Amino acid sequence: MAKWQQQLRTWIGRYFDLPSDVMLDLPRITTIGSIHVYIENHTGLLHFSDHEIRIQYKKGQVRILGKDLGVKMMIKEELLLEGELKSVEFLPDS
Repeated sequence: MAKWQQQLRTWIGRYFDLPSDVMLDLPRITTIGSIHVYIENHTGLLHFSDHEIRIQYKKGQVRILGKDLGVKMMIKEELLLEGELKSVEFLPDS
């Protein structure tokens, strides 16, 4: 996306008081303690195991590390994971 388009989206978001995750195509991640994580606005599941999950979003990846991880619910742009969460990391596209 061109720099001026990014600046325009930022300005419109501020002017109309819109959430930045909506305007900037960022994932919204909600954790419930260390047992659930709810992810919105992702573009796909890249890797899944019981100790690591990687999810694609428009500007990179989210890596979730833990123990006994599992997918409880998955629809087009939403994902609910459960297990013992250890960390959530953002990995930019290179």
